[in-house]
Amino acid sequence: MAKLRVGVVSPEREIWSGEADMVIAKTVDGEIGIMPQHAPVLGVLVEGGVLRVKREGEGDLVAAVHGGFISVADDEVSVLAEVAELGSEVDVAAARDALDRAQASIEANQEDADAAIEAKRAKARLRAAGEEV
Repeated sequence: MAKLRVGVVSPEREIWSGEADMVIAKTVDGEIGIMPQHAPVLGVLVEGGVLRVKREGEGDLVAAVHGGFISVADDEVSVLAEVAELGSEVDVAAARDALDRAQASIEANQEDADAAIEAKRAKARLRAAGEEV
C-alpha cells in the first residue's frame, strides 16, 4: 500500500518526519483527512488544533498545532506550524495550569483575546497528550 511522506516543522525545530497511512488536521475550512494519492491542497491550520498522523502497526502520532499551513502534493504532506508540540512532550500539569489561568482571565474580561488564544492552545496541548478537557 502506498504511504505518505510527512514532515511536521515549526520555526524552532523539526517536530517529526516519517511515513504514514493518513494525516488528519483541522483547518479554517474544517477537518481534513489526507491519504495516499490525495489531490494537491494547501490549507490554513487553526489556532489550537490537533494533528493526528496514523501509522500502520504503530500508535497514532498526535501533536498540538497552533496556526500555520498544511501542504499536500505527490504523497508528501508538509505541516508548517507556527508552534507545535508532540503529545508525548506535553507537560500536562503546566498545560492545565495555563488553561486555569486563561479561563480566570476570560471570566474577568470576556474580551481578553490573548486569554482566549491561550485557552485554545492549552486545550489543544491537553488533547494531544490524551487528556480530557
